[in-house]
Amino acid sequence: MKGLTLSPANHCFSNLPGKNPTEQQTLQKCSIPIQSINKNRRQSLILPSLAVKSSQNPQQSPASQHHDSPPLVVVGSANADIYVEIDRLPKEGETISASNGQTLAGGKGANQAACGGKLSYPTYFVGQVGEDAHGNLIAEALRNGGVRLDHLRNVGDGVPTGHAVVMLQSGGQNSIIIVGGANMSCWPEKLGDQDLEIVKSAGIVLLQREIPDSVNIQVAQAAKDAGVSVILDAGGMDTPIPAELLKSVDIFSSNETELARITGMPTESFEQIEEAVKKCHKMGVKQVLMKLGSKGSALFVEGEKSMKQPIIPAARILDTTGAGDTFTASFAVALVEGKSKEECLKFAAAAASLCVQVKGAIPSMPDRVSVSNLLRTAQVS
Repeated sequence: MKGLTLSPANHCFSNLPGKNPTEQQTLQKCSIPIQSINKNRRQSLILPSLAVKSSQNPQQSPASQHHDSPPLVVVGSANADIYVEIDRLPKEGETISASNGQTLAGGKGANQAACGGKLSYPTYFVGQVGEDAHGNLIAEALRNGGVRLDHLRNVGDGVPTGHAVVMLQSGGQNSIIIVGGANMSCWPEKLGDQDLEIVKSAGIVLLQREIPDSVNIQVAQAAKDAGVSVILDAGGMDTPIPAELLKSVDIFSSNETELARITGMPTESFEQIEEAVKKCHKMGVKQVLMKLGSKGSALFVEGEKSMKQPIIPAARILDTTGAGDTFTASFAVALVEGKSKEECLKFAAAAASLCVQVKGAIPSMPDRVSVSNLLRTAQVS
């Protein structure tokens, strides 16, 4: 995946109210108290398994099983993904026709939040959208996915919702151009207590690099101070990652291209990846989660032998957009549920396999039942 990020000038925003996700609400500027999670729910990353087992309680749904669990909190971007389906990328100065086009909700942060919600784990999204149709599209998609929107802000003063042009080629490969919009505009210099409280009450926090580093740093440090584990997805801006951010991250999630860019080292072979990961360890990251495409995935924990996970083959590949976000978020859900790291890798591989079989990012995020069914039937070593 190739990406280019464009950021507009800063503007100002007003707060978006938080309501029950089942309510049919529209985005509007106002400020009322939001709901929060009990501080006493703070837990470390090592939690008892909360995975649903039908033999124990066949009447209990995944959502009810996790009713009192500390939430997954995703802080990040929300985009309207404008898809165009093409046979090939245009050459310089060339105009080509697309066979199809549509606009769907996406953005790395919203993708990961939607994944958590669809996997029936309590999930909050902290982000910003514009006061426009794209913002409403994203809010509706997240709400329908079961994501709590108490901390989704509406940015006023004409700032558009972030959006991306996704050029989808045959075979599922894509190239993407991103316009930052509300994702990069007018975040407060200091995050409010309400946003930081939900971070501190989380079971795990997910970050990406499609919002300002200053926001990610505040969130990561608040989580670290509260004993909450943080996963940072490398996707997004291609600028150097601040050292103070990396030092507050527990797991760094990357693909080969991102790892090469961050470390300045080759990542074409597994041996080269291992050497680049060692540099990440020296930069302060103890665990590196690698997404290796058709070669599967791997988890590197400093001082331990690496864990490899092959792909779970997909029946067909229609669109790889959102597959990396699905993998990272589903890994996080499995981890906060107390699964072993090997089980987390398998769970994430199954979710990603299902994701690539559906067009779109958020629309392709699988539900818990589908992932569980695939895990039962797949022949994975």
